[in-house]
Amino acid sequence: MAEAYIIDACRTPRGIGKVGKGALAHIHPQQLAATVLKALAERNKLDTATVDDIIWGTSSQRGAQGADLGRMAALDAGYDIKASGVTLDRFCGSGITSVALAAAQVMSGMEDCVIAGGTEMMSYTAATADPKAPPVLDAGNTRLRASHPQTQQGVCADAIATLEGIDREAVDRLAFTSQQRAAKAIAEGRFDKSLVPVYNEDGTLALDHEEFPRPGTTMETLAGLRTVFPAYMDIPVDDQGNTYGNLVTRKYPELEGKMNHVHHAGNSSGVVDGAAALLLTSKEYADKHGMKPRGRIVATANMGDCPTLMLNAPVPAAKKVLEKAGLTKNDIDVWEINEAFSVVAEKFIRDLELDREKVNINGGAMALGHPIGATGSILIGTALDELERSGGRYGLVTMCAAGGMAPAIIIERI
Repeated sequence: MAEAYIIDACRTPRGIGKVGKGALAHIHPQQLAATVLKALAERNKLDTATVDDIIWGTSSQRGAQGADLGRMAALDAGYDIKASGVTLDRFCGSGITSVALAAAQVMSGMEDCVIAGGTEMMSYTAATADPKAPPVLDAGNTRLRASHPQTQQGVCADAIATLEGIDREAVDRLAFTSQQRAAKAIAEGRFDKSLVPVYNEDGTLALDHEEFPRPGTTMETLAGLRTVFPAYMDIPVDDQGNTYGNLVTRKYPELEGKMNHVHHAGNSSGVVDGAAALLLTSKEYADKHGMKPRGRIVATANMGDCPTLMLNAPVPAAKKVLEKAGLTKNDIDVWEINEAFSVVAEKFIRDLELDREKVNINGGAMALGHPIGATGSILIGTALDELERSGGRYGLVTMCAAGGMAPAIIIERI
Protein backbone atom coordinates (compact mmCIF):
# COMPACT_ATOMS: atom_id res chain seq x y z
CA MET A 1 0.00 0.00 0.00
CA ALA A 2 1.23 3.51 -0.82
CA GLU A 3 2.31 5.97 1.87
CA ALA A 4 0.21 9.01 2.76
CA TYR A 5 2.62 11.80 3.60
CA ILE A 6 1.76 14.84 5.70
CA ILE A 7 3.43 17.73 3.90
CA ASP A 8 2.13 20.52 6.10
CA ALA A 9 -0.46 21.45 8.71
CA CYS A 10 -1.80 24.84 9.70
CA ARG A 11 -4.64 26.32 11.69
CA THR A 12 -6.20 29.56 12.79
CA PRO A 13 -6.01 30.75 16.37
CA ARG A 14 -9.16 29.92 18.30
CA GLY A 15 -11.45 32.84 18.99
CA ILE A 16 -14.05 32.98 21.75
CA GLY A 17 -17.21 31.51 20.28
CA LYS A 18 -19.64 34.24 21.18
CA VAL A 19 -21.10 36.93 18.95
CA GLY A 20 -20.05 40.36 20.17
CA LYS A 21 -17.19 38.96 22.23
CA GLY A 22 -15.09 36.71 20.00
CA ALA A 23 -12.60 38.21 17.54
CA LEU A 24 -13.63 35.80 14.77
CA ALA A 25 -17.38 35.73 15.33
CA HIS A 26 -18.16 38.24 12.55
CA ILE A 27 -16.26 36.29 9.87
CA HIS A 28 -18.09 34.02 7.43
CA PRO A 29 -17.34 30.30 8.02
CA GLN A 30 -16.28 29.90 4.39
CA GLN A 31 -13.79 32.74 4.80
CA LEU A 32 -12.35 31.26 7.98
CA ALA A 33 -11.82 27.93 6.23
CA ALA A 34 -10.36 29.75 3.23
CA THR A 35 -7.73 31.27 5.53
CA VAL A 36 -6.07 27.92 6.20
CA LEU A 37 -6.52 26.65 2.64
CA LYS A 38 -4.85 29.77 1.27
CA ALA A 39 -2.04 29.43 3.81
CA LEU A 40 -1.39 25.81 2.81
CA ALA A 41 -1.15 26.80 -0.86
CA GLU A 42 1.17 29.75 -0.20
CA ARG A 43 3.42 27.97 2.31
CA ASN A 44 3.98 25.02 -0.02
CA LYS A 45 3.86 26.74 -3.42
CA LEU A 46 0.97 24.41 -4.19
CA ASP A 47 -0.44 24.25 -7.70
CA THR A 48 -4.08 24.04 -6.65
CA ALA A 49 -5.08 22.62 -10.05
CA THR A 50 -3.33 19.42 -8.92
CA VAL A 51 -5.38 19.06 -5.72
CA ASP A 52 -7.56 15.99 -6.27
CA ASP A 53 -10.00 16.68 -3.46
CA ILE A 54 -10.62 18.64 -0.28
CA ILE A 55 -12.27 16.65 2.52
CA TRP A 56 -13.69 18.91 5.21
CA GLY A 57 -15.22 18.30 8.64
CA THR A 58 -18.05 20.49 9.92
CA SER A 59 -20.50 19.29 12.51
CA SER A 60 -23.34 21.82 12.36
CA GLN A 61 -24.00 22.13 8.64
CA ARG A 62 -26.70 24.75 8.37
CA GLY A 63 -27.01 28.26 6.99
CA ALA A 64 -23.67 29.93 6.36
CA GLN A 65 -21.90 26.86 7.72
CA GLY A 66 -23.68 24.55 5.28
CA ALA A 67 -23.42 24.33 1.48
CA ASP A 68 -20.30 22.10 1.40
CA LEU A 69 -17.65 24.20 3.15
CA GLY A 70 -14.85 22.11 1.62
CA ARG A 71 -15.71 23.24 -1.89
CA MET A 72 -16.90 26.79 -1.15
CA ALA A 73 -13.89 27.61 1.02
CA ALA A 74 -11.53 26.40 -1.71
CA LEU A 75 -13.19 28.69 -4.22
CA ASP A 76 -13.04 31.56 -1.73
CA ALA A 77 -9.34 30.83 -1.18
CA GLY A 78 -8.66 31.26 -4.88
CA TYR A 79 -8.07 27.57 -5.63
CA ASP A 80 -8.29 26.37 -9.19
CA ILE A 81 -11.81 25.22 -10.02
CA LYS A 82 -10.42 21.72 -10.66
CA ALA A 83 -9.92 21.26 -6.89
CA SER A 84 -13.08 19.48 -5.78
CA GLY A 85 -14.41 19.38 -2.22
CA VAL A 86 -16.74 17.47 0.10
CA THR A 87 -17.89 18.07 3.67
CA LEU A 88 -18.67 15.45 6.31
CA ASP A 89 -20.06 15.21 9.83
CA ARG A 90 -18.88 12.85 12.56
CA PHE A 91 -19.74 15.37 15.25
CA CYS A 92 -16.59 16.15 17.30
CA GLY A 93 -14.62 13.51 15.41
CA SER A 94 -15.08 15.16 12.02
CA GLY A 95 -11.60 16.67 11.86
CA ILE A 96 -9.89 13.31 12.43
CA THR A 97 -12.19 11.54 9.99
CA SER A 98 -11.48 14.06 7.22
CA VAL A 99 -7.76 13.30 7.56
CA ALA A 100 -8.36 9.55 7.75
CA LEU A 101 -10.42 9.55 4.56
CA ALA A 102 -7.88 11.73 2.78
CA ALA A 103 -5.12 9.33 3.80
CA ALA A 104 -7.17 6.37 2.60
CA GLN A 105 -7.61 7.96 -0.82
CA VAL A 106 -3.87 8.50 -1.14
CA MET A 107 -2.86 5.10 0.30
CA SER A 108 -5.26 3.29 -2.02
CA GLY A 109 -3.73 5.00 -5.03
CA MET A 110 -7.00 6.65 -6.02
CA GLU A 111 -5.68 10.19 -5.37
CA ASP A 112 -2.25 11.81 -5.10
CA CYS A 113 -2.91 15.16 -3.42
CA VAL A 114 -5.73 15.66 -0.93
CA ILE A 115 -6.31 18.40 1.62
CA ALA A 116 -8.17 17.55 4.82
CA GLY A 117 -9.39 19.74 7.62
CA GLY A 118 -12.37 21.27 9.32
CA THR A 119 -14.15 24.37 10.50
CA GLU A 120 -16.57 25.19 13.29
CA MET A 121 -17.91 28.65 14.02
CA MET A 122 -19.55 27.93 17.36
CA SER A 123 -20.48 31.59 17.69
CA TYR A 124 -22.53 31.24 14.52
CA THR A 125 -24.18 27.93 15.36
CA ALA A 126 -25.14 29.16 18.83
CA ALA A 127 -26.57 32.40 17.47
CA THR A 128 -28.61 30.62 14.79
CA ALA A 129 -29.75 27.58 16.78
CA ASP A 130 -33.43 26.71 16.48
CA PRO A 131 -34.95 26.86 19.97
CA LYS A 132 -37.69 24.48 18.80
CA ALA A 133 -35.27 21.82 17.56
CA PRO A 134 -35.20 18.52 19.47
CA PRO A 135 -32.62 18.91 22.24
CA VAL A 136 -31.13 15.42 21.99
CA LEU A 137 -29.45 13.49 19.20
CA ASP A 138 -32.32 11.18 18.34
CA ALA A 139 -34.17 14.26 17.00
CA GLY A 140 -37.44 13.09 18.50
CA ASN A 141 -37.21 9.54 17.11
CA THR A 142 -39.12 7.69 19.82
CA ARG A 143 -38.07 4.26 18.55
CA LEU A 144 -34.37 5.19 18.71
CA ARG A 145 -34.87 6.84 22.07
CA ALA A 146 -36.38 3.64 23.44
CA SER A 147 -33.35 1.54 22.49
CA HIS A 148 -30.55 4.10 22.84
CA PRO A 149 -31.52 7.06 25.04
CA GLN A 150 -29.05 9.88 24.43
CA THR A 151 -28.81 12.81 26.77
CA GLN A 152 -26.87 16.07 27.06
CA GLN A 153 -23.09 15.64 26.88
CA GLY A 154 -22.35 17.29 30.20
CA VAL A 155 -24.81 14.98 31.92
CA CYS A 156 -22.92 12.09 30.30
CA ALA A 157 -19.63 13.44 31.64
CA ASP A 158 -20.98 13.58 35.19
CA ALA A 159 -22.50 10.11 34.79
CA ILE A 160 -19.14 8.67 33.77
CA ALA A 161 -17.39 10.41 36.65
CA THR A 162 -19.93 8.90 39.03
CA LEU A 163 -19.66 5.39 37.61
CA GLU A 164 -15.85 5.54 37.56
CA GLY A 165 -15.45 7.15 40.98
CA ILE A 166 -13.58 10.15 39.58
CA ASP A 167 -13.98 13.06 41.96
CA ARG A 168 -14.05 16.85 41.60
CA GLU A 169 -10.45 17.31 42.71
CA ALA A 170 -9.19 14.98 39.96
CA VAL A 171 -11.08 16.69 37.14
CA ASP A 172 -10.11 20.12 38.42
CA ARG A 173 -6.47 19.07 38.69
CA LEU A 174 -6.44 18.05 35.04
CA ALA A 175 -8.07 21.34 34.03
CA PHE A 176 -5.45 23.27 35.97
CA THR A 177 -2.68 21.28 34.29
CA SER A 178 -4.21 21.99 30.87
CA GLN A 179 -4.13 25.73 31.52
CA GLN A 180 -0.55 25.61 32.78
CA ARG A 181 0.68 23.60 29.81
CA ALA A 182 -1.12 25.78 27.30
CA ALA A 183 0.34 28.92 28.85
CA LYS A 184 3.84 27.45 28.66
CA ALA A 185 3.35 26.30 25.07
CA ILE A 186 2.16 29.76 24.02
CA ALA A 187 5.00 31.51 25.86
CA GLU A 188 7.58 29.24 24.21
CA GLY A 189 6.06 29.61 20.74
CA ARG A 190 5.26 25.93 20.37
CA PHE A 191 2.18 26.69 18.23
CA ASP A 192 3.84 29.28 16.02
CA LYS A 193 4.78 26.91 13.19
CA SER A 194 1.16 26.01 12.49
CA LEU A 195 -0.65 29.18 13.50
CA VAL A 196 -1.80 31.50 10.69
CA PRO A 197 -3.40 34.90 11.38
CA VAL A 198 -6.94 35.72 10.33
CA TYR A 199 -7.67 39.00 8.57
CA ASN A 200 -10.83 41.00 8.09
CA GLU A 201 -12.13 41.69 4.60
CA ASP A 202 -10.55 45.17 4.69
CA GLY A 203 -7.12 43.65 5.35
CA THR A 204 -6.90 44.55 9.03
CA LEU A 205 -5.91 41.87 11.52
CA ALA A 206 -8.79 40.01 13.16
CA LEU A 207 -6.83 37.58 15.36
CA ASP A 208 -3.29 36.21 15.53
CA HIS A 209 -3.23 34.53 18.96
CA GLU A 210 -5.24 32.13 21.10
CA GLU A 211 -8.12 34.06 22.61
CA PHE A 212 -9.63 31.55 25.03
CA PRO A 213 -6.90 30.52 27.56
CA ARG A 214 -7.11 31.70 31.16
CA PRO A 215 -3.50 31.38 32.38
CA GLY A 216 -4.37 32.81 35.78
CA THR A 217 -6.49 29.76 36.60
CA THR A 218 -5.69 28.13 39.94
CA MET A 219 -7.04 25.12 41.78
CA GLU A 220 -8.75 27.57 44.13
CA THR A 221 -10.56 29.42 41.33
CA LEU A 222 -11.65 26.12 39.81
CA ALA A 223 -12.93 24.89 43.17
CA GLY A 224 -15.03 28.03 43.43
CA LEU A 225 -16.93 27.40 40.20
CA ARG A 226 -20.45 26.05 40.43
CA THR A 227 -21.15 22.79 38.61
CA VAL A 228 -23.33 23.32 35.55
CA PHE A 229 -25.20 20.12 34.86
CA PRO A 230 -27.40 19.51 37.92
CA ALA A 231 -29.69 22.14 36.37
CA TYR A 232 -30.04 19.99 33.24
CA MET A 233 -31.30 16.87 35.00
CA ASP A 234 -34.96 17.88 35.16
CA ILE A 235 -35.24 19.68 31.82
CA PRO A 236 -38.00 18.02 29.77
CA VAL A 237 -37.05 16.82 26.29
CA ASP A 238 -40.41 15.58 25.00
CA ASP A 239 -44.07 15.19 25.94
CA GLN A 240 -43.49 11.63 27.15
CA GLY A 241 -42.08 12.70 30.49
CA ASN A 242 -38.44 12.26 29.53
CA THR A 243 -35.81 14.58 30.92
CA TYR A 244 -32.07 14.83 30.37
CA GLY A 245 -31.66 13.07 33.70
CA ASN A 246 -33.92 10.08 33.17
CA LEU A 247 -32.55 9.45 29.67
CA VAL A 248 -29.33 8.35 31.33
CA THR A 249 -30.82 6.77 34.46
CA ARG A 250 -33.14 4.60 32.37
CA LYS A 251 -30.04 2.89 30.98
CA TYR A 252 -28.04 3.12 34.19
CA PRO A 253 -30.55 2.91 37.06
CA GLU A 254 -27.73 2.75 39.59
CA LEU A 255 -27.24 6.48 38.93
CA GLU A 256 -30.75 7.38 40.12
CA GLY A 257 -30.36 9.95 42.89
CA LYS A 258 -26.61 9.34 43.08
CA MET A 259 -25.13 11.53 40.34
CA ASN A 260 -21.91 13.19 41.43
CA HIS A 261 -21.85 16.44 39.43
CA VAL A 262 -18.24 17.54 39.00
CA HIS A 263 -18.09 19.45 35.71
CA HIS A 264 -18.27 23.20 35.23
CA ALA A 265 -17.05 25.85 32.80
CA GLY A 266 -13.45 25.49 33.96
CA ASN A 267 -13.09 21.75 33.43
CA SER A 268 -15.12 21.47 30.23
CA SER A 269 -14.01 22.31 26.68
CA GLY A 270 -14.16 25.93 25.60
CA VAL A 271 -16.70 27.21 23.06
CA VAL A 272 -14.61 28.71 20.27
CA ASP A 273 -14.34 29.40 16.53
CA GLY A 274 -11.52 27.89 14.46
CA ALA A 275 -10.34 26.08 11.34
CA ALA A 276 -7.44 23.79 10.42
CA ALA A 277 -6.07 22.02 7.34
CA LEU A 278 -3.46 19.41 6.41
CA LEU A 279 -1.86 18.71 3.04
CA LEU A 280 -1.49 14.97 2.29
CA THR A 281 0.22 13.53 -0.77
CA SER A 282 1.64 10.35 -2.19
CA LYS A 283 5.40 9.85 -2.31
CA GLU A 284 5.34 10.25 -6.09
CA TYR A 285 3.51 13.57 -5.87
CA ALA A 286 5.86 14.88 -3.18
CA ASP A 287 8.95 13.88 -5.17
CA LYS A 288 7.61 15.35 -8.40
CA HIS A 289 6.77 18.69 -6.79
CA GLY A 290 9.85 18.94 -4.59
CA MET A 291 7.91 18.69 -1.32
CA LYS A 292 9.54 17.44 1.85
CA PRO A 293 7.16 15.39 4.00
CA ARG A 294 6.96 16.12 7.70
CA GLY A 295 5.16 12.94 8.66
CA ARG A 296 3.11 10.01 7.48
CA ILE A 297 -0.17 8.37 8.39
CA VAL A 298 0.53 5.02 10.08
CA ALA A 299 -2.98 3.78 10.87
CA THR A 300 -6.55 4.94 11.42
CA ALA A 301 -9.51 3.35 13.20
CA ASN A 302 -13.07 4.03 14.27
CA MET A 303 -14.91 2.68 17.28
CA GLY A 304 -18.42 2.86 18.67
CA ASP A 305 -19.43 2.54 22.31
CA CYS A 306 -22.48 3.14 24.49
CA PRO A 307 -24.51 6.03 22.98
CA THR A 308 -26.10 6.80 26.35
CA LEU A 309 -22.76 7.52 28.03
CA MET A 310 -21.57 8.89 24.68
CA LEU A 311 -18.00 9.82 25.68
CA ASN A 312 -16.32 6.45 26.38
CA ALA A 313 -15.14 5.29 22.93
CA PRO A 314 -11.61 6.85 22.92
CA VAL A 315 -10.05 4.06 24.99
CA PRO A 316 -11.21 1.18 22.75
CA ALA A 317 -10.45 3.33 19.67
CA ALA A 318 -6.87 3.83 20.87
CA LYS A 319 -6.45 0.10 21.49
CA LYS A 320 -7.84 -0.68 18.04
CA VAL A 321 -5.58 1.74 16.17
CA LEU A 322 -2.51 0.53 18.09
CA GLU A 323 -3.31 -3.03 17.07
CA LYS A 324 -3.76 -1.99 13.44
CA ALA A 325 -0.38 -0.24 13.52
CA GLY A 326 1.37 -3.15 15.22
CA LEU A 327 2.43 -0.85 18.05
CA THR A 328 2.00 -0.74 21.82
CA LYS A 329 1.24 2.20 24.05
CA ASN A 330 4.94 2.35 24.95
CA ASP A 331 5.75 3.24 21.33
CA ILE A 332 3.69 6.43 21.48
CA ASP A 333 5.64 9.58 22.31
CA VAL A 334 2.78 12.09 22.02
CA TRP A 335 -0.84 11.44 22.98
CA GLU A 336 -3.61 13.89 22.12
CA ILE A 337 -6.99 13.08 23.69
CA ASN A 338 -9.52 15.85 23.25
CA GLU A 339 -10.58 17.39 26.53
CA ALA A 340 -14.28 17.54 25.70
CA PHE A 341 -14.76 17.22 29.44
CA SER A 342 -12.07 16.61 32.00
CA VAL A 343 -13.38 13.15 32.84
CA VAL A 344 -12.82 11.99 29.23
CA ALA A 345 -9.09 12.64 29.41
CA GLU A 346 -8.80 11.50 33.04
CA LYS A 347 -10.49 8.16 32.31
CA PHE A 348 -8.37 7.75 29.17
CA ILE A 349 -5.14 8.20 31.14
CA ARG A 350 -6.25 5.87 33.93
CA ASP A 351 -7.64 3.10 31.75
CA LEU A 352 -4.57 2.94 29.52
CA GLU A 353 -2.18 3.57 32.45
CA LEU A 354 -0.39 6.31 30.54
CA ASP A 355 2.50 8.53 31.52
CA ARG A 356 0.75 11.85 32.14
CA GLU A 357 3.77 13.75 30.87
CA LYS A 358 3.08 12.38 27.36
CA VAL A 359 -0.62 13.26 27.26
CA ASN A 360 -1.80 16.66 25.99
CA ILE A 361 1.70 18.01 26.48
CA ASN A 362 0.75 21.51 25.34
CA GLY A 363 -2.64 21.71 27.00
CA GLY A 364 -6.00 20.82 25.56
CA ALA A 365 -9.53 21.99 24.89
CA MET A 366 -10.21 22.99 28.50
CA ALA A 367 -7.62 25.72 28.05
CA LEU A 368 -7.64 26.31 24.29
CA GLY A 369 -11.19 25.50 23.22
CA HIS A 370 -12.89 22.94 21.00
CA PRO A 371 -14.19 24.13 17.59
CA ILE A 372 -16.06 20.89 17.02
CA GLY A 373 -15.49 20.05 13.35
CA ALA A 374 -11.95 21.43 13.33
CA THR A 375 -10.49 20.07 16.56
CA GLY A 376 -9.35 16.70 15.24
CA SER A 377 -7.34 18.33 12.45
CA ILE A 378 -5.93 20.83 14.93
CA LEU A 379 -4.78 18.04 17.24
CA ILE A 380 -3.06 16.12 14.44
CA GLY A 381 -1.10 19.24 13.55
CA THR A 382 -0.34 19.85 17.23
CA ALA A 383 0.95 16.29 17.63
CA LEU A 384 3.15 16.66 14.55
CA ASP A 385 4.60 19.95 15.81
CA GLU A 386 5.33 18.40 19.19
CA LEU A 387 6.99 15.33 17.66
CA GLU A 388 9.28 17.64 15.71
CA ARG A 389 10.01 19.78 18.75
CA SER A 390 10.75 16.86 21.06
CA GLY A 391 12.27 14.43 18.55
CA GLY A 392 9.59 11.82 19.17
CA ARG A 393 8.52 9.31 16.55
CA TYR A 394 4.85 8.37 16.96
CA GLY A 395 1.78 10.38 17.95
CA LEU A 396 -1.73 9.08 18.62
CA VAL A 397 -4.78 11.34 18.38
CA THR A 398 -8.32 10.41 19.39
CA MET A 399 -11.46 12.02 20.72
CA CYS A 400 -15.00 11.23 21.78
CA ALA A 401 -17.85 12.06 19.42
CA ALA A 402 -21.58 12.29 19.92
CA GLY A 403 -23.54 9.12 19.37
CA GLY A 404 -20.91 7.20 21.34
CA MET A 405 -18.07 7.14 18.80
CA ALA A 406 -14.35 7.83 18.54
CA PRO A 407 -12.03 8.00 15.52
CA ALA A 408 -8.32 7.52 16.15
CA ILE A 409 -5.18 8.06 14.10
CA ILE A 410 -1.46 7.37 14.52
CA ILE A 411 1.12 9.52 12.75
CA GLU A 412 4.88 9.14 12.44
CA ARG A 413 7.37 11.99 12.24
CA ILE A 414 9.66 11.83 9.21
